[in-house]
Amino acid sequence: MKTGAAERMSAQQRREQLLELAAEEFAAAGLHGASMEELARRAGISQAYVFRLFGTKKALFLQVVRRAFTRLVEGMDRAAGDTSGVDSVAVMGRFYDRALADRTGLLVQLQAFAACGDPEVREVVREQMAGMWAAAAGHTGLPPVAVKSFVAYGMLLNVAAALDIDDVDAEWARGLRTRIHAGLFDHLTEENNQ
Repeated sequence: MKTGAAERMSAQQRREQLLELAAEEFAAAGLHGASMEELARRAGISQAYVFRLFGTKKALFLQVVRRAFTRLVEGMDRAAGDTSGVDSVAVMGRFYDRALADRTGLLVQLQAFAACGDPEVREVVREQMAGMWAAAAGHTGLPPVAVKSFVAYGMLLNVAAALDIDDVDAEWARGLRTRIHAGLFDHLTEENNQ
């Protein structure tokens, strides 16, 4: 009897496959709506094996959430490199703009925020937002109000991307498509925002 490639996957390879497939499931349906039965079917394994690898549906969701945010924060770090101030705002903004094309990662983030009624989810999402804040603040060296504006602008871009407004020809959609650039936050200083 021949065994297929899917049957020969190591546990680590299977975990990676499931994390990718689970991201798609959670992005589409959220923590409570995603089907572990459908995830197992798509992976060609039993639902029991999914639970053996991850424990619970929520544990899998939290791993997917951490992974989505980590990819974003690590990408911002790489993009910023040795830049600082408004230069880092510009390069991180360009990276963020490209990152919005990862619709699955984007929707996982939004589903994570939506699931914050659960204390465990809320704690993980807080940790991830802290990492995003640290990346933005650490590279830019800008005052908290400017970092807050950078992060808030990013969240607005998330919403615009989730709405898939690239082809919407309306003033509000064109306004939401405005991207982050170096001079965008020049007016935000601690002195004029206390």
